[in-house]
Amino acid sequence: MRIHFTGIAGAGMSAAALMMRDAGHEVSGSDAEAFPPLSTYVEGLGFPFFRSFAAKNLPERLDVLVLGASAKLGGADNPEVAEARRRGIRITSFPELVGEATQGRRNTVVAGSFGKSTCTALIAHVLREAAHDAGWMIGAISPSLPATGHWGTAPEVVIEGDEYIVGPADRRSKFALYHPRDVLLTSLVHDHVNVFPTFAEYEAPFRELLRRLPPDGLLTARDHPAIRAIAPEAACRITWYDTAPGAGWHAADVAFGETTRFTLVSPAGRRLALATSLLGEHNIENIVGVAAYLLERGLVSEAALARAVPGFAGIRRRLDRLAARSRIPLIEGFGSSYEKARSAIEAMLLHYPERPLVVVFEPHTFSWRSRDALAWYDTVFAGAARVLIAPPPTHGAETHHQSSHAEILQRTAAAGVPVEGVTTAKAAIQALSDLAGDEAVLLLSSGPLLGLPDALPPVFDELYGEAAAA
Repeated sequence: MRIHFTGIAGAGMSAAALMMRDAGHEVSGSDAEAFPPLSTYVEGLGFPFFRSFAAKNLPERLDVLVLGASAKLGGADNPEVAEARRRGIRITSFPELVGEATQGRRNTVVAGSFGKSTCTALIAHVLREAAHDAGWMIGAISPSLPATGHWGTAPEVVIEGDEYIVGPADRRSKFALYHPRDVLLTSLVHDHVNVFPTFAEYEAPFRELLRRLPPDGLLTARDHPAIRAIAPEAACRITWYDTAPGAGWHAADVAFGETTRFTLVSPAGRRLALATSLLGEHNIENIVGVAAYLLERGLVSEAALARAVPGFAGIRRRLDRLAARSRIPLIEGFGSSYEKARSAIEAMLLHYPERPLVVVFEPHTFSWRSRDALAWYDTVFAGAARVLIAPPPTHGAETHHQSSHAEILQRTAAAGVPVEGVTTAKAAIQALSDLAGDEAVLLLSSGPLLGLPDALPPVFDELYGEAAAA
């Protein structure tokens, strides 16, 4: 087939495009407002990529147009959509395409409010290191994998399963389309308040996902009250995990450092030494969950797992160190929800306990810029010495209760956090150009954050590098 992806620089869209190309299909795509790292990543994938939307972008012979769900794509007003309709070409979403393509495979869906990308990528990495050619689809870039999407020759496919809706006209959660045999469920806390106003509405698609598991399936679930409450929906075997001892797999003897070491303990008490360079307690939890799934399913040996885990470099934008020579750690985290932002902040406080933490934050997702979630700002920055906040974007603002920049700053200040607004990269760089040198800086967003992830590292290397110190 020939498949064109409108909005291809979306994380899931580009991964689905790679899977389809890997499966032998011809792929092209377009996007108009993409930003690094995904825009740069897509430009290097080797298939036609157009940086605007136009009818002429569609190949002469086209079988399917895959339309992304972002409000920025314009939906029916997009010229590529209009051209596809004029020519009678099927228009679909990437979750529907991936679900159709992988039906009949042994699909593992990694779901949860946070931890999905890391766990999906880690499973793919461990299987790949063990020479098990599973397929995968991941909504983020991992330096440990050659691509975000891979078809694979083995029956298994591991898919990052997003609970967010397919699109305005299709209110199903994306993961509902993936035909899971197994599910790894990492977390369940209220998110995406713009489409799930209450927690009951948010957990409903997770309940449905578990009901879809076959009797011979496996649910590997974090031992948490909210997950315990929905677990009876699964009519299959359940294995539990956590960082602390409990009913299932857990971590013991954790020693945090540049290389963090710990012992994986099975429900039967079997112990396996593991090591990781990933930051934060939440990543120990991710590793335990992945290990529990892989070992319970018998997909790898303990020895293969122990060899592969230390070499996993994580996910781009999930606590990456950006500046090579700066004596001030400059770390980029992913802050699309309260829990993700809080996990990144807690990881910084854990690994840099003696350094005042400076957070540069962008409220990019609908949840962060909704008045319904303003209470998140009461506690999310706890422990930070200073916070800089960029303005919320305005696309899709009319679809929910959009907060203003001023409201977000006022709410954060009311929580007792030293906070200031920055509206341009120049202003943010200026604000960070007179640090004492003993701080740690965390860039936190799921959006472009004023271009600072690209602009700040050379500034920090110049201002706070060894030559500057001398």
